[in-house]
Amino acid sequence: MTNSEFSQNILDWFKEHRREMPWRETRDPYKIWISEIMLQQTRVDQAWPYFERFISLFPTVYDLAKANQQQVLKAWEGLGYYSRARNLHAASKMIVDEYDGKLPEEYDEIIQLKGIGPYTAAAITSIAFGKPNAVVDGNVIRVITRYFGIEDDVRKTGTTKQVQEHVNELISKDYPAEFNQGLMEIGSTVCTPTKPNCLECPISTRCVATKMAKTDSIPYKSPAKKKPHKHIGVGIIECEDGKVLIALRPENVMLGGLWEFPGGKQEEGETIQQTVERELKEELGVEVYAYKEFMSLKHVYSHFSITLHAYNCKLLSGEPKPKSSQEIRWVDISELEQYPFPKANKQLTEKLISISESH
Repeated sequence: MTNSEFSQNILDWFKEHRREMPWRETRDPYKIWISEIMLQQTRVDQAWPYFERFISLFPTVYDLAKANQQQVLKAWEGLGYYSRARNLHAASKMIVDEYDGKLPEEYDEIIQLKGIGPYTAAAITSIAFGKPNAVVDGNVIRVITRYFGIEDDVRKTGTTKQVQEHVNELISKDYPAEFNQGLMEIGSTVCTPTKPNCLECPISTRCVATKMAKTDSIPYKSPAKKKPHKHIGVGIIECEDGKVLIALRPENVMLGGLWEFPGGKQEEGETIQQTVERELKEELGVEVYAYKEFMSLKHVYSHFSITLHAYNCKLLSGEPKPKSSQEIRWVDISELEQYPFPKANKQLTEKLISISESH
């Protein structure tokens, strides 16, 4: 199969099997950019409702640039990987200030924007501007390593580079947007990680992994390192007027710019109750009594997992000060839903709100 036959097969297949998605119904570079940032770490079905809501809140790059970061993070709440939202917001200001509100069309320029790496730059420039820049994501890696019978570890950059070189040669110069989307779509719906549907694949006749019955072993991915598990204790400090204390995470840390209940990691040899009391003393400069566990829940991040233990706390002495956060606030429980929280903390706020509404 020649390169042009390969790309033509992808294009013909995509024309027939293309899934409808809101960002595919537009040529607006702004909307394509938003969708690509959302899809960086998120499945299509999860991103879809977020995309529609985000665009309704910030229909243009000017609306996004004008918004404050808290509004942007609130719109992103629940999608995870919040640095994407912060970078998106920072990039929108750059687009307005330096590019007159228009996304730059050239790969070398667009990759300078915050939050845009090689994959996203190739995706946006090809889909929005028709530039023949080949995209390589997990789906593409799977299709190409199987097609060419590449058995090297896909965790190694050399393997990704090899895949990129192949796709650079195969991409349709006339229809790069359709080619890139078609190749990703085949990986997503046909050339799946397990039980690929090779009979439906438009390139299976020349696929090495299909011929050699190696679709189970290609692509090869070395085992991931075991994720550490942490126990986190947080305090729900109540005030006599029914308000609770929340803290704003610093900009430069994971989940920066989001609100949380103050607390931190359990240290060796202490009970989770002692963790809460120690952490609140360190973070707020106050003595508290963590008198009752309110709830505990598990949450998985990309590199580690946690069990979050939330304790109701009584303030014994001291005036809370933001020693390790940007800001602290006493807020009514009914107001909690106005603030952007990380997912684990969000479950606490929802339980607090439902208890307060039932009283």
